[in-house]
Amino acid sequence: MDWVGEEVFPLIRIVDYGVGNNQAFLTLFKRLGLRAERATSPLDLKDATRLILPGVGHFDHAMKSLNNSGMRSELERKVCDEKVPVMGICVGMQMLSASSEEGKTPGLGWIPGEVKAFSNNPLTANLAMPHMGWNDLAVSSEALLFSKGFEKSPQFYFLHSYYFDARDKEDVVATANYGIDFDVVVSRGNVHGVQCHPEKSHHWGLQLIRNFAEHS
Repeated sequence: MDWVGEEVFPLIRIVDYGVGNNQAFLTLFKRLGLRAERATSPLDLKDATRLILPGVGHFDHAMKSLNNSGMRSELERKVCDEKVPVMGICVGMQMLSASSEEGKTPGLGWIPGEVKAFSNNPLTANLAMPHMGWNDLAVSSEALLFSKGFEKSPQFYFLHSYYFDARDKEDVVATANYGIDFDVVVSRGNVHGVQCHPEKSHHWGLQLIRNFAEHS
């Protein structure tokens, strides 16, 4: 049994479709005293009041794994119909887009945008890949995920070669610079995406997760 913490609310479900470091998030939620459980079937998703969509590796592999998990329909119902807050992390954020230059499989399309390769941009093509390590974030003053407990320029840990390019920049609440300014955190209604790794980002990552759990 994966239940951690003693809080009755919220119940955070980590979508376990075989891609992503789910145990790291369970450990993080335990540190925060928040109740978190894996979701491995549509039934597991029905009682969720928050959702985490993790992801690592190749975009097409992640999307195909989610599509084959049997959970996509119920996940879309929870997010699109019930408006349950969801946060995609790393490749999980990229899956919120319509498409990716990394593959041909369509994304979820919950936040309009496209995932692009740093290597395809002449301003970043000669930089070391992946973009790995700590980077400062430039955060919107009205960003919900940063609404409490953050100084002016928080630092987060990154490991990626592709980035989310939001079509509507009103959806972008934080950016970072790696040769270009790129979108790091996006929010559109109840849907949030984070390219960096909060589970590896010390107190900044803990605070972002807490803000998502308490205020989304």
